[in-house]
Amino acid sequence: MKTDLALHQQLVAPTDTATAIHTEGLRKVYQGGKDGPVALECLDLTVNKGEFFGLLGTNGAGKSTTIGMLTTLVTPTAGIAWVAGHEVSADPVGVKSRIGVVSQANTLDRALTVLDNLAFRGRYFGMSASAARRRALDLLEQFDLADKASAKAHQLSGGQARRVMIGRALMHLPEVLFLDEPTAGVDPQAREDLWQIIGNLHKAGQTVVLTTHYLDEAETLCQRLAVIDHGHLLACDTPEAIKATSGAQTVITVRYDADAGPVEGAVRRIPGGPHDIVIDGPTLRMRTTRPDGVLGHLLREGGAVGLTVRDAATTPPSLQTAFLTLTGRDYQP
Repeated sequence: MKTDLALHQQLVAPTDTATAIHTEGLRKVYQGGKDGPVALECLDLTVNKGEFFGLLGTNGAGKSTTIGMLTTLVTPTAGIAWVAGHEVSADPVGVKSRIGVVSQANTLDRALTVLDNLAFRGRYFGMSASAARRRALDLLEQFDLADKASAKAHQLSGGQARRVMIGRALMHLPEVLFLDEPTAGVDPQAREDLWQIIGNLHKAGQTVVLTTHYLDEAETLCQRLAVIDHGHLLACDTPEAIKATSGAQTVITVRYDADAGPVEGAVRRIPGGPHDIVIDGPTLRMRTTRPDGVLGHLLREGGAVGLTVRDAATTPPSLQTAFLTLTGRDYQP
């Protein structure tokens, strides 16, 4: 372990800043040059050391493009980015030596054993053969994969492969760990296991940057979130603050015993409006920023036109409703 710590000290440049990532005006335009389709527009972002930071957005929002630029795989069209104190475009080698990356695709070498997949990564970063093997075995034990050390990559389940990829990315003790949709395509139990592993890494002090299109994943794991849509940063704060400051609405759903149409006019006059109301047969759904007393009004107004409430539910502001408020459309991963 001393060898590993010494390696870490050599790799990390001394710094007095608490910032792990900082971008200014980061922009990416694909095919067609500066007038082509914009994948990311003028991203200003700061991630603190030791933070669990999430990039949340639907597929094609610009999350993977952002990760690609921060990890030197994608060249920015404009703007500048620093990762672990090194400017991405000017010093890509310095950045690569200080980051670990887990991509969406399975990039394990199918010809190697699980142990060798990790050990060879350590050797690539300058570890001795014995130090790399020790570090690999420690990580496999930590991730409950010690019994898979001699297995080939193609013999692993999807969740096991993701755990091995995370272990491989941690071989050289990176300052920042990038996870690009790490739970996409895995079964629910494997997803829970990955959540626990990633959460434990953060508790131990690891800076983590996660891209995800799963709202529950973002809310469960991330201390702060950047909400990205169509290449634009819409919000950046804690999940609770985003829900509170975006004007996210409470959703109240009532199912009557007959068509809810006759009650619509009276419901629209409920104090605190205007309310966003959708009627689908006997079901009335209302979005409101002032939910106090609304459910009682719905019961009374329904009774006034001869309708009986069969079912009712109140859903408080969530990332789902925050996204709706920020973008004007429902969240569709």
